[in-house]
Amino acid sequence: MSAKSAPARPMPRLYLATPVVDDAAALAAMLPEILASADVAAVLLRLPDSDPRSLLARIKAIAPEVQGTGAALLLDGHADLVARGGADGAHLTGIEAMQDALPGLKPERIAGCGGLVTRHDAMTAGEAGVDYVLFGEPDHHGRRPSVDAVAERLQWWAELFEPPCVGYAATTVEAHTFAAAGADFILVSDMIWTDHAGAAAALARVADAIREGFAATSGRPPTAQIDAA
Repeated sequence: MSAKSAPARPMPRLYLATPVVDDAAALAAMLPEILASADVAAVLLRLPDSDPRSLLARIKAIAPEVQGTGAALLLDGHADLVARGGADGAHLTGIEAMQDALPGLKPERIAGCGGLVTRHDAMTAGEAGVDYVLFGEPDHHGRRPSVDAVAERLQWWAELFEPPCVGYAATTVEAHTFAAAGADFILVSDMIWTDHAGAAAALARVADAIREGFAATSGRPPTAQIDAA
């Protein structure tokens, strides 16, 4: 994993996580309009606990609607279903899950990693060859780091390392902050699907916040503070 040689960067893109999908047909019908409302690089498909056949049917219903817009479809876990379902990759939570799944995904498929509690965890994932690292997502108890802590971690990573970093934003303010901090992608989830104006309008507002946050730094993340892990 090499250090970044040039601080300039493109504007962060959106990474949209779905709700846990029970009705794949309903979501598939909604996705084209939603994904047309903003520059969405990838969709993270969250699946319920079920048998592989049922999960594959959901993946195959969603994949063409996502990929038809030019976005990538990643599965939240379920790395063993990626190829069979026609997905583009998987998001893995934690170093152990990443290490187990990476050989079956790379180099043909995308492998991202979250659940990175320490800087050492993030560097371990980067050295292993993941395609991105995620900071700021809720843990299994729903707890998250503070906004300042996530922004600091994004600044540190964006300043020093090549693999893209993703900031999980729960509000438009967080999306603005993380775009300014140096995130390459902004992951959004519940805030989009629960918005009273609808998912397309919510996603468009987040895209505006990302543009404003990025413009505030002229495409250059603030210099990271290099502290202990």
